[in-house]
Amino acid sequence: MKNLISVEESIIKAVEELNETKVIRLASKALNAGMDPLFLLDLIKEGVKRVGKLYEDQKYFIADLIMAGLIFKEVLELEKMKLKFQRKSNEILGRVIVGTVKGDLHDIGKEIFEGLMKANGFEAIDLGVDVSKEVFTKSVIKYKPDIVALSGVLTSTIDSMKEIVDALVEAGVRNDVKIILGGSHLTKEACDYIGADFYTNDASEGVRLCKQMLGKI
Repeated sequence: MKNLISVEESIIKAVEELNETKVIRLASKALNAGMDPLFLLDLIKEGVKRVGKLYEDQKYFIADLIMAGLIFKEVLELEKMKLKFQRKSNEILGRVIVGTVKGDLHDIGKEIFEGLMKANGFEAIDLGVDVSKEVFTKSVIKYKPDIVALSGVLTSTIDSMKEIVDALVEAGVRNDVKIILGGSHLTKEACDYIGADFYTNDASEGVRLCKQMLGKI
C-alpha cells in the first residue's frame, strides 16, 4: 500500500476526531488494499485510546466516548471484517463471561476479544460496560462459565477488577473459574494484586491464553 504510514496515522487521527465518515472510508480502502483486519483494529483502538485520554483530560465528554464505540462497531460491520470473525467450527470449546468493569465505558477491546473468542469456538456472554461486582458475581453463579474476562482501559479499573475478584472469592465461586484481564495498562504486578490468573494487552493473545487455560492447545 502506498504511503502506508500516512494511511495508518490518518485512520488513527480520524477516530480521534470522531470523523465517522472518514474512518469508514479509510478503513474500507485499507482492507481492500490488503491490510490485515486485526492490524486495522489496532489502529482503531489507538484512536479510541486517544479519545479516552481526551476524556480523562476533560476535553471530551461521555457522548464522545460513546461515539467512538459506535464508529468501532461500524468498522466491525465491514464485509472483510466480518469474514475475520466468522466461527470456524461448530465445536464449543468453553463458555466465557465478558464485561468492562465498573467505572469504565470503553468496549472496543472487549468487543474485539469477544468476537475472536466466538470465531475460535467459545460461547461468549457479554455483560456490557460499567459492570458492577454484583452483576459479575450473579452471572458467574447463573451461567457457570469456564472463564471470566474483565476488561478495562482506564488505570482506575485496577481497583474495580480487584473488587470483582474479591466478590467472587466471598461468594465461594472464585475457584470454579479462570480469570483473565484485558487492558493496555495492565502488568504482571497488577494481575497479581487483583488476583487473576492471566492478563493480556492483546485480544489475539487473550484467545490463546483462554485455550491454554482450558487445555485446548
